[in-house]
Amino acid sequence: MRNRLGPLLKRFAEDSRGSVAVEFLIMVPLLFWAFMAIYVYFDGYRQSDLNLKAAYAIADMISRETGAVNDTYIDSMEKVLRLMTRTDTEVKLMVTVVRWNETDKRYYVDWSKARGFPQVRTNADMVALANRLPVMPNGERVILIETEATYVPPFDVGIQTLALDNFVFTRPRFAPQVAWSDS
Repeated sequence: MRNRLGPLLKRFAEDSRGSVAVEFLIMVPLLFWAFMAIYVYFDGYRQSDLNLKAAYAIADMISRETGAVNDTYIDSMEKVLRLMTRTDTEVKLMVTVVRWNETDKRYYVDWSKARGFPQVRTNADMVALANRLPVMPNGERVILIETEATYVPPFDVGIQTLALDNFVFTRPRFAPQVAWSDS
């Protein structure tokens, strides 16, 4: 029996017919996962870029205001954020006008309004944010725009749901400050 089994095993080991099909079946799941992972990574970076561009656009629009800003204006900025990010998930927007006081060596909040965030920025928050804000001369103001959106990957390739947040600031352009109006 050993004499008959030896040549059969040798012939089987040397035979390469069908090996391409077997290799293909082994590699198809890996290739499919790789294509899905590339798509998810690209989509995540695209969404992050859209959120950042929307934050800069909102900062630029508010910085050009010469009149007072009100709740209706902030609501419209939230709509712009939703339109520019093209997402079905919740988006959050916070607009804060921050002033530097050289005498106290600290930042103060002139006004802050939020849509989607649980609370607005206060003077106490400025102490923690001081290292993220720019160096400014006395009495100078900046408009701080904070946005947040959730990215949910379309396929499960190992990336969890991400909170994409942005922190953008700009100076008022045509007026020394952007004022707030309750009416």
